[in-house]
Amino acid sequence: MKALILSGGAGTRLRPITHTSAKQLVPVANKPVLFYGLEAVAAAGIVEVGIIVGETANEIEEAVGDGSRFGLKVTYIPQEAPLGLAHAVLIARDFLGADDFVMYLGDNFIVGGITELVDEFRTDRPDARILLTKVLDPSSFGVAELDAQGRVTALEEKPEHPKSDLALVGVYLFTPAVHKAVRAIEPSHRGELEITDALQWLIDTAHDVRSTTISGYWKDTGKVSDLLEVNRTVLESTEPLVEGTVDDASVIIGRVRIETGAQVRGSRIVGPAIIGADTVVSDAYIGPFTSLSEGCRVEDSEIEYSIVLRGSSITGVRRVEASLIGRDVEVVPAPRNPAAHRLVLGDHSKVQISS
Repeated sequence: MKALILSGGAGTRLRPITHTSAKQLVPVANKPVLFYGLEAVAAAGIVEVGIIVGETANEIEEAVGDGSRFGLKVTYIPQEAPLGLAHAVLIARDFLGADDFVMYLGDNFIVGGITELVDEFRTDRPDARILLTKVLDPSSFGVAELDAQGRVTALEEKPEHPKSDLALVGVYLFTPAVHKAVRAIEPSHRGELEITDALQWLIDTAHDVRSTTISGYWKDTGKVSDLLEVNRTVLESTEPLVEGTVDDASVIIGRVRIETGAQVRGSRIVGPAIIGADTVVSDAYIGPFTSLSEGCRVEDSEIEYSIVLRGSSITGVRRVEASLIGRDVEVVPAPRNPAAHRLVLGDHSKVQISS
């Protein structure tokens, strides 16, 4: 069995961060989102992985390399434009060959991994298995309809009027039957080859398409709010560890990881939180669910429930929260305008001014 991981999207919902960085490489708890997917694939016993790459190909390849650090063998498959999930399957035909495969969206995050799902698929081998979860706004996702027996009867991509609250999670399992399906469909009104249309073709042609509804944690990390929520979830399982230095004037409370070379001076850190390698925290407050990447500096400031990327500094800022701060950013106080009152008063006036 092989894996096909999609990392070619532009990440428009995460701009301006994704103007200069691949969305799949934005870190959660100081680890790129893509790495969690690669680790899940490796844990499921899959070795051969194809990664679909687009305009951020160089950055993805530099970060992942040949995959050996994850115990994987990685092949990169260029996609000239994000033309749909089914298009990714289409262009990966030579790599996939006649093997079953799992398709994993590189910006998705699933707690608990996919090992159980892969094992079940290997045993039962339906033509396709999709993962579903209940969501509040299904119009933003592919949506599935099930019959009374729980079988998939219909799928629709981002419907204006959803017929259920069951959204497709970004993990799909296929036999080679899907290759005929992706060749049979036409581009949607969005100009993309939709994987929902390919799945519908399989259903309409009497193929075996099954679903698993998951109740565990899943997020598409395409928005800042979702990234912060995933960061919170991962940090909740952080084990306390101090590999850097903490002076006697500092207070560390709860599950806090302070990585090699980090320095904490005269500060209060309330976990769960991560202080990255070679980061300096001085006379500051770091609140829960905060990840500071390597080489950052937080001085005379307060920050909470945020992600700060490599090499950024926050100095003299009273409070920052629920924020995603990119690489090599400087956050400083705005200059204060002098307080003054300009008056033209007539004779015998009396004026009260709040000081």
